Amino acid sequence: MPGRGALCLGLLLPVLLGCGWAGGCPDLCECSEAAKTVKCVNKNLTAVPPDLPPYVRNLFLTGNRLSRLPAGAFSAQRLPDLGALNLSGNHLRDVEAGAFAALPALRQLDLSGNPLVSLSPQAFGEGGSPLEELALRGALRDPGVLLSVAAVLQSGVLRNLSRLELADNGLLLLPAGKFTALLALRQLDLGSSSLVGLRNFSSQGLGHLQSLNLSDSTLGALRNGSLAQFHSLPALRRVGLGRNTWVCDCTVEDLVAWLKESDQVEGKEALTCPYPDKMLGKTLLKINGSDLNCSEPVDLPSQLQTSYVFLGIVLALIGAIFLLVLYLNRKGIKKWMHNIRDACRDHMEGYHYRYEINADPRLTNLSSNSDV
Repeated sequence: MPGRGALCLGLLLPVLLGCGWAGGCPDLCECSEAAKTVKCVNKNLTAVPPDLPPYVRNLFLTGNRLSRLPAGAFSAQRLPDLGALNLSGNHLRDVEAGAFAALPALRQLDLSGNPLVSLSPQAFGEGGSPLEELALRGALRDPGVLLSVAAVLQSGVLRNLSRLELADNGLLLLPAGKFTALLALRQLDLGSSSLVGLRNFSSQGLGHLQSLNLSDSTLGALRNGSLAQFHSLPALRRVGLGRNTWVCDCTVEDLVAWLKESDQVEGKEALTCPYPDKMLGKTLLKINGSDLNCSEPVDLPSQLQTSYVFLGIVLALIGAIFLLVLYLNRKGIKKWMHNIRDACRDHMEGYHYRYEINADPRLTNLSSNSDV
């Protein structure tokens, strides 16, 4: 039956070739169909490979040279199950509108370590995105991209986001309203920043926030105003404060009292003082009031009120002395005033006489003859 065998082989060959193409792996990449994973790591790729297998769920495109991610970067292929996309460590500068719009199952996205300049607010499409985790560690060093990211976060397209990593970006302050649209956010990483305070933090709409990382920042102290914001977050359970440059003087007194009462801080037993020298290495939990040698707080309004009263008394005393001097010298002052009046009168009469002479030519000639 050689004819029938050849016919079967001819029918099966296209199917086998098709299956082989569907499960194929792009050049320079490593693929595992069993693990649903494709790795294209450190291959100097300048664009997303166009022939990714449709079974991929985990895609690693790290350490390449993807300078831009254009609209529809993944739309030329069907990737219905891609849930985790790692684009860290590339040279990405621009993420254009619609770059991730063709990934309906995307749950995790890592853009860390890229020198981003712009991130389009429409990068995830016009509707809501299923994205749950977004990592931007060290990717927001350019001041302009902060506005782009703020627009993305405030647009509401990432309403399902539960974890956001913004560490190592040198943030000084949190822009007001940056997280108000992230109603599902539970984990926020702000570590390795340059934060100098937590102003307006509780007004960011973080009612479901459970974990907050502020480690490796430049926080020198947290006063009662900032600590009260932690209490206003009902779901907050873990706060990371490790390796901050705490200044252990009177400004740290509020923080020490809060640490002794709160169970939210992870590893609070390891928090130590780097400044000043006399407190170097001392554990914050072991600091007492006598160590800080803080004086009693001064009631500033009362102090100012006392100063104003004292100033009024002094001015009144000076005025009384001045009036007394005038009274005791009233005769001399009166005589002095009369002398001034007579001198002014004589001076004015002299001017008047000269004016009359200059105005009448006859008197001028008479004055000249009399002089002769």
